[in-house]
Amino acid sequence: MLHRRLFWSVAASICALSSALPASAHVGHGDVDGFTHGLMHPIGGLDHFLAMTAVGMLAALLGRRAIWIVPLSFMLTMVVGAALAIGQVELPFVELAIAMSVVVLGLAVALQVPLPTIAAVGLVGFFALFHGYAHGAEMPMNVSGASYAAGFLAATALLHLAGIAIGFAFKRTQDMRDVIPRIAGCAIAVAGVFLVAGI
Repeated sequence: MLHRRLFWSVAASICALSSALPASAHVGHGDVDGFTHGLMHPIGGLDHFLAMTAVGMLAALLGRRAIWIVPLSFMLTMVVGAALAIGQVELPFVELAIAMSVVVLGLAVALQVPLPTIAAVGLVGFFALFHGYAHGAEMPMNVSGASYAAGFLAATALLHLAGIAIGFAFKRTQDMRDVIPRIAGCAIAVAGVFLVAGI
């Protein structure tokens, strides 16, 4: 029952966001433009898209409190990373760390590593710092920082929810319960390897 409600919540969010985007393009206000830029940044980048979806999948596979603690810790640490970038604090190896996050999180899903919640929080939090830094570094100068942050947090939450919904779907697939997550995780990790190689 929970996975059905989650699925429809994600679907409704996607519909609401997609219906709002055309209106945003015509209004032209800084706050709206900032939100739109922030919203599209995680969705438009394959590395962000895969990593954030993998975080949701990992949280669902770990279960219990990890379902909400792991994604929330990613989002909070991502804000810290964005603040560092906006404050012009140097953070090395940002692109490499983001690409490696896709590999590591994909492997964590594929291997179904039974991480304690605190370890999962530390893992995703480390990578979230770099994802957030990239978001902050690419914020347009003429938009509201708060609106931009609200946009990339909304997109991140949506990707986490999608990952959680996928993770729940994996759990309910009785015959392929172990195989499907391993295949999906491996596919994400392989995509991450190509991202690393392309840096």
